[in-house]
Amino acid sequence: MLVVDAHHGAAPLPAFSHKIEMRLAAHLEGDRLSKEGAALLQSFVADAVRVAEDKGVERLIGFATSAVREAVNGEDVLAKVRAESGADLRVLPGDEEARLTFLAARRWFGWSAGRLLLLDIGGGSLEIAAGADEDPDFATSVPLGAGRLTRDWFTADPPPPDEVRALRKYVRAAIAREVPGVTRRGMPDHAVATSKTFKQLARIAGAAPTGQGPLVQRVLSHADLIEWAERLAGMSVAERAGLPGVSPGRAPQLVAGAIVADAAMDLFELSEVMICPWALREGVILRHLDTLPESA
Repeated sequence: MLVVDAHHGAAPLPAFSHKIEMRLAAHLEGDRLSKEGAALLQSFVADAVRVAEDKGVERLIGFATSAVREAVNGEDVLAKVRAESGADLRVLPGDEEARLTFLAARRWFGWSAGRLLLLDIGGGSLEIAAGADEDPDFATSVPLGAGRLTRDWFTADPPPPDEVRALRKYVRAAIAREVPGVTRRGMPDHAVATSKTFKQLARIAGAAPTGQGPLVQRVLSHADLIEWAERLAGMSVAERAGLPGVSPGRAPQLVAGAIVADAAMDLFELSEVMICPWALREGVILRHLDTLPESA
């Protein structure tokens, strides 16, 4: 949960953050969200509502993404969340998730960035969007999230080479199907990436740490990513967790995330991506602020 001091026409300034790593994609049992996953979500939302009240939040906006979107019991889980906490979480369609994240990137980099290509690797899906305006002319969500792929494809720590190769082949085939939609109106002038996966990959490749602030330029080159994708596949979870900027909770899924990032950069012919500090949360906030009267 992100608390922001925001008004129409201004950047949403973070005032307070409250978060835990739930990794709901890892709690999908077939096409259902497990009881443990549902309980984690219900508990966190209840905590978030209490924190919001303590911080004097005037307007609370809740949303859910791929794990809840794809779970057949997702609506039942959200009904229980609503009954217990009073919070009404809206499930974002995949293409809207991509569009809102694109909006955040466009506002961050501005019009001078030209035609943008956005890549966002989440736990359950990969969002891809491209366009020259604030609303992209191409936006899609592909089920290539780092958590989902780790759960479905890897059986050991570190993953066996044959599993890594099989996943790499699968990921590349899935992303290749989306390339024509992006390039149909021309190649991007700039490519940007959001999400913890890209941020962590950039950090271990030498980008500035988070502590230096959001205004520091951070770049991930494809050459560095190729090297690290291979190295990560041979590391244990504990070894990955010891790398700079990698949290213990996300270390298990970093290999799959690197495979997706490498495939996307290769197939879209990107020598580098700029890391954007704004992502879906900021996109949701910005879109909401755009609907308010200027005096609100």
